[in-house]
Amino acid sequence: MKNLLKFRPLGLLALVLVSFISCTKDDNEMESTPIAQTNTSIAEIAVSNPDYSIFSEALSKADLTSTLTAKGTYYTVFAPTNAAFTAFLKTTPYKSIFEVPRDVLIQILSNHIVKGKLKSTDLTTGYVKTLAKGGASSNNTLSMFVNTSNGVQLNGVSKVIKADILAANGVMHIVDAVIPLPTIVDHALANPNFSILVAALTYNPSSGFAGILSGTASSPFTVFAPTNDAFVAFLGETGFSGLSAIPANVLEKTLKYHVFTGANVLSSQLSDNQVIGMFSGQNVTVKFTPTRLVDVNSRNCNIIAVDVQCTNGVIHVLDKVLLPTF
Repeated sequence: MKNLLKFRPLGLLALVLVSFISCTKDDNEMESTPIAQTNTSIAEIAVSNPDYSIFSEALSKADLTSTLTAKGTYYTVFAPTNAAFTAFLKTTPYKSIFEVPRDVLIQILSNHIVKGKLKSTDLTTGYVKTLAKGGASSNNTLSMFVNTSNGVQLNGVSKVIKADILAANGVMHIVDAVIPLPTIVDHALANPNFSILVAALTYNPSSGFAGILSGTASSPFTVFAPTNDAFVAFLGETGFSGLSAIPANVLEKTLKYHVFTGANVLSSQLSDNQVIGMFSGQNVTVKFTPTRLVDVNSRNCNIIAVDVQCTNGVIHVLDKVLLPTF
């Protein structure tokens, strides 16, 4: 019997971290000479440098100093400068780091921390798992998109400006901006392989798609996101010359056919022959070996990366655009 996935909350399982892009790092604009302080912890390095005093104060307020002081577990920390924190605070209602609620601050800081020791030479373009948790999942931590095509950029908003400050319990990289907790749209904007998807989401502002997938109403969402190559193939298959040639109702229904609302469905929750009712009102069927979605036109769309966790849902990546009936 087929398993029909209804619009209801599901059990949340562990994150499966998959990167679908990898390339050589270019750090032309990044100071990357290793600074070895192997007897000193990450937290102690932050305390000792006045340029990172706000970061150090934030760690103390969030009770994370002990985490980044203890030895035995390695961490990679992307530490914002004082200037980065000052700029970030101007976008919030808070005048100082001490006014930020502790629970909020914990997640903001955790979004800059990755388990393991990743030096600049270890960073490649793709997704890593931070320690931060968003509202969509209680145990599947938020993903960070690392782009190494020109230096190291994080979630499309923060650049590493000094790399490889080695510590006894890991490594610290200094960044020029605080990294906000990412929504589905934030992750789509950060990854250049989703630029056509972003253009489609924003092509008709009246549809409100970008706003919906940036917010929490009807969330969490599970989004099956086609890559740029998938969209190019879709245009060739359907005969449209570009997004502007697609009728508004066709584009809207197609986009809705890639979204499931009301649950943060991880790859571990998918099963062979499972039927998923999408936001468009039509179903897709999950098939294994390889893992793929079969649309209502019997087209196979492979899932090539999974479990990109956002604050308001999760993204799985497709190599084809799902095609509904009209």
